Amino acid sequence: MFTGLVVERGRVAEAPPPSGRGGRRLVIAHGRALAERLEVGASLAVSGVCLTVIERSADGGGGAWSAVELSPETLSRTTLGDLAAGAEVNLEPALRLGDPLGGHWVQGHADGVGAVVERAEAGAHRALTIAAPAGLGRYLVEKGSVAVDGVSLTVAQCAGDRFAVALIPHTLEVTTLGGLEVGDRVNLEADVLAKYVARQLAELVRESLAERLAGQAGGAAADERRPPAEARSRGPRPGGAAEGDG
Repeated sequence: MFTGLVVERGRVAEAPPPSGRGGRRLVIAHGRALAERLEVGASLAVSGVCLTVIERSADGGGGAWSAVELSPETLSRTTLGDLAAGAEVNLEPALRLGDPLGGHWVQGHADGVGAVVERAEAGAHRALTIAAPAGLGRYLVEKGSVAVDGVSLTVAQCAGDRFAVALIPHTLEVTTLGGLEVGDRVNLEADVLAKYVARQLAELVRESLAERLAGQAGGAAADERRPPAEARSRGPRPGGAAEGDG
């Protein structure tokens, strides 16, 4: 679990080569302070994607670095497979008990890849409009949370599958978001709470509809078994003589 508060920008050592195990191996150079918080098996968010450290060095001759494995699922759902040597990535170690939750709950499970469609400057600030994958917009609300390349941001505006975020100078300086241009692709993760609420509401609606249809079907079956009103009105008269006898 992460918070979407980037601790530093790492640098990709080389384009991710095949790992020989069906995925790709990604080596990231970063500061020693981060390396000391990591160990083999630890979780590390790389531009919003939760990955497992499979090898690390805190003080080797080439500086501190960590290696992670990119699975076929990760390669198909994120931008990490497109990284080139020297590319910068946002890094955040997993949340520890007692750490402040300064952003929002970020799982590091990217929902898909979006694209920057508009960039507007406002002094030292900047606004980005991003087109999300189809269907992701239903989890976005104005003033809600979204993770963009691992950075916890507030949704400023949203319409359909497009939304806008406002970036302060600090975010532009310490994350990779400061270098984004129109057309650039980004990893997106909607707020997990929104996804759970949407799933539960969908289940409630489905169950309610199923119960209503079952009730209507039961009522129709009862109507079929009930004699017509005319037949009921022409039943035997008192004394046993039917209507029309005699």
